[in-house]
Amino acid sequence: MAYTTVDDPQANFQVELYTGNGSADHAMTFDGGTDMQPDVVWFATRSNAANHQMHNALTAETYHYVRPNATNALITSNSDALTSFNSDGFTIGSDGVINENTYTYVAWCWKANGSGAANSEGNTTTTKTSANTTSGFSIITYDGDGAAATLGHGLGAVPHVIFQKNLDDTENWQVYHHKNTSAPETDYLTLNTTNATGDQSSRWNDTAPTSTLISIGSDSSVSQSGESMLMLAWSEKQGFSKFGFYIGNGNADGPFVYTGFRPAFIMLKRSDSTGGWYMYDIKRPGRNNENGYLQANSASAEDTNSGNFGFDILSNGFKLRGTYTTINESGGTFVYMAWADQPFVNSEGEPANAR
Repeated sequence: MAYTTVDDPQANFQVELYTGNGSADHAMTFDGGTDMQPDVVWFATRSNAANHQMHNALTAETYHYVRPNATNALITSNSDALTSFNSDGFTIGSDGVINENTYTYVAWCWKANGSGAANSEGNTTTTKTSANTTSGFSIITYDGDGAAATLGHGLGAVPHVIFQKNLDDTENWQVYHHKNTSAPETDYLTLNTTNATGDQSSRWNDTAPTSTLISIGSDSSVSQSGESMLMLAWSEKQGFSKFGFYIGNGNADGPFVYTGFRPAFIMLKRSDSTGGWYMYDIKRPGRNNENGYLQANSASAEDTNSGNFGFDILSNGFKLRGTYTTINESGGTFVYMAWADQPFVNSEGEPANAR
């Protein structure tokens, strides 16, 4: 029996904490034991309120970025933002949003497969698809035409989570999650809002992803004619990533969620009602009686005071300890996304330890 196909999660995903210095050419080297050149870097300011920034290796310049917490089109005017993806980290310029002197930051970083190439498996050829089949992560860019379409994602496995953004217009982020409802292909969430699940065929064309294709509908957020689009797609990999749901119990002895690994990063969202996208990781306070969190939908600074939002990170999953309605309402439905710090048991049968 294979315990995991990804013995070294840090070769595919890393969390980096740093303090800004306000200077150009501020280089960060990952402190994990494995070198990794990231293809997506998602920045959030911890100490102060600021918009998030997400950079990827497929756009024309590394400093081009989108804001996961906002509807902005691709921002291309700030050459002082991310200046390079490096073999074991990244370099940023003097941009005050991600490198203000003395401010503290977190960066969540995924490896795809470099700058990518066109994929013609669907009825719309992508401009670029960059797929890491080992970790189940793909970045996709394509041009919309105002109609439903299929796109090749290159993963060789069914995607379980999709983030989608119109790069040329002020549109909401669209999210597909395979455990969102009993028919997730008919529904959607929005990353930059607290909205509950919506039901609309124009997002995913009421068609579930396959091992080769992602279907989109005709909505302007996913297929506006003549406008460029971005997708991030993830497929579960045993021992490395898990995308599921849980039902809250409103109790400090909350639900235990089995992932099969010690999580490095967890994002939670109440799907049956309004609630933020709560973001926790193994390096910031936010677990095991330390209750800091950020929200993907908000420019707010890190909250470090509310025990109502806490949970334990364990060797094989996480357990809710907070009782707030947006993470553990009794009877509420919550979706989550989690990536590994260490598999519960590696391919040699060696176990991990709890944090």
